[in-house]
Amino acid sequence: MATVIIKRLAKSPFVLITVLVTLAAFSFTPRFPFKSFRNSLQQQRLFTVEELALYNGTDDTLPILLGILGSVFDVTKGKSHYAVGGGYHHFSGRDASRAFVSGNFTGDGLTDSLRGLSSTEVKSIVEWREFYFRSYTFVGKLVGRYYDSEGNPTKSLKGVEAKAARGTQLLEKQKKEEAKQPSCNSRWSQGEGGEVWCDDGFPRLVQRPLEIALTGKMSKRCACFKEDQLSETGLEVYEGCDYLSKTCRV
Repeated sequence: MATVIIKRLAKSPFVLITVLVTLAAFSFTPRFPFKSFRNSLQQQRLFTVEELALYNGTDDTLPILLGILGSVFDVTKGKSHYAVGGGYHHFSGRDASRAFVSGNFTGDGLTDSLRGLSSTEVKSIVEWREFYFRSYTFVGKLVGRYYDSEGNPTKSLKGVEAKAARGTQLLEKQKKEEAKQPSCNSRWSQGEGGEVWCDDGFPRLVQRPLEIALTGKMSKRCACFKEDQLSETGLEVYEGCDYLSKTCRV
């Protein structure tokens, strides 16, 4: 029977070509779509706090994972840093987002709560998350503060990202405002201390009004003003510096 079918196909080249093309398509179907599908499933994995804690680098048979703002990354390729004894081991197996800017790597400091942090600090943590997206493999989400049980972003995550975006806007605004008034030159050495100077104008301390919104604190910077500007309000002469001196010790 098979011989008869083959003979009939041989007499009809168009049918034979169609069959061969179909067989070739099945034979050479690439596996990449299946791999991508597996990866997409892996990226949607949801972790509980208890599950994530198992991947803290103490078990050599498991990868090392860490969370930041609820995103979970495989950092095994950085094992020398994230395994037991590594300088960043305190981040492994948990979401310790706050510690990325606080520097508190013990006890309550290892938390994902960003309560009380400034716009600049929150912006820095969001930038750390982007670093991990660029440098390591994203493997899922941590259910809790930043993602719900279905993997959807929570109000907390949206609030964090909005605050970081606001911080970026304020920094850009501050840069533009400060560019209107050139900053002083400065140098410092352990033996001689520090000094500031202006090539054109006179050094004055001025407040940075946007700093309160950015950092929660008021700070000052050194800017250069021409002589006809020195009567403006809010300009502070450095202690011990002459009114028209172009260089001041600090």
